[in-house]
Amino acid sequence: MEGNDKTTHKDYYKVLEVDYDATDENIRINYRKLALKWHPDKHKGDHSVTEKFQAINEAYTVLSDPAKRLDYDLTGNYEIDKYTLQEYLTRFKGMILTCNGLGISHTAIWSQQLMESKECTATEK
Repeated sequence: MEGNDKTTHKDYYKVLEVDYDATDENIRINYRKLALKWHPDKHKGDHSVTEKFQAINEAYTVLSDPAKRLDYDLTGNYEIDKYTLQEYLTRFKGMILTCNGLGISHTAIWSQQLMESKECTATEK
């Protein structure tokens, strides 16, 4: 069952706790904050902390390099059922906009759903 571990794809944006359209500066700042918080020296002997620290470093290695980030964004995590509508639209807006440029027009439905989800979030607060 070790092969299943490799098929599980990590969402690097969630690992670094940044938005999908985060700037390089936001990625760097969050990386430093998380690396300091989860550094193994601060949590001696805790194997799960070491794994989390390694995941943070892996995510930063990809998202801090423009070529690797573009490749990740194009071939990364597409498990749609794991995203909220707002996360999905933010994560894939580049592809959605490209589809619109090709004449594929379903954005009215997505826009309506996004507006409804924002209204629900605003009224819940």
